[in-house]
Order: sequence, then structure tokens, then C-alpha cells
Amino acid sequence: MFLRKSLSIFLLFTMTGVFGSINLSAQTKQEKKAVKVEARLKKLGTGEKAKVKVKLYNATTYQGYLSEANDEDFVVVDKGGNPNRLRYSDVDKIGGRNLSTGAKIAIGVGIGVGATILTILALIASLDD
Repeated sequence: MFLRKSLSIFLLFTMTGVFGSINLSAQTKQEKKAVKVEARLKKLGTGEKAKVKVKLYNATTYQGYLSEANDEDFVVVDKGGNPNRLRYSDVDKIGGRNLSTGAKIAIGVGIGVGATILTILALIASLDD
């Protein structure tokens, strides 16, 4: 009798601990994802050129530009001009179209180098004539 009762209590605590840890690990994954979303949105910047597409855990999708990014939430303005305040912890997926500063610099340097090469080739061609 004592062994049976002890075994039941042991199983009860084991199962409660297992299910409790699964729930806690799911919360921490969602919290980690929220931190990543926040960092990505803040890196993207704000303004009409900071285009985003956000999908929430409840399958709602918002598309527009990022007008504001705070510590707890952010605002996406859709094509109709309607602001939608969303929490980082509600975001499942995010996509954005905005070049980073490094990418803009690389494009500028590439254009400059290309123009210089074309100018040098034009000068060489004119000297041969």
C-alpha cells in the first residue's frame, strides 16, 4: 500500500514537472523571438521607406511601413494610412525591405568604380585615334 501511494505521488510530481517545463520552455522561445524581432525592426529603421510585412501568431498579417518602434511595441501603417500598434511578443514572422547603411555604401562604391573604369576606357579609346 505504501509503495503504491509513493509511486503515485512520484508519478504525479514527475508528470507535473515535465508538463510545467514544456510550458516554460515555450515561453522562453517566444520571448527570445520577441527580442530578435525587436532588434530587426530597430535595425530596419522607421519611415515610409522602411517597408515591413508582419504575421502574428493568430495568422493576422499587416503590411506597410514602420512608423514607430518602442521598447514594447511598434506601429505599422498600412496602405490606407491606418496605424496598427503591435507587440513584439505577438509576432510570428517578419519581413522587411530596407537596405542597411553598409549595403547603400557598397552600391555607391560600386557605381563610382564602374564610372571610373568607363571614363578610363573612354580616355584610352580617344588616345588610340
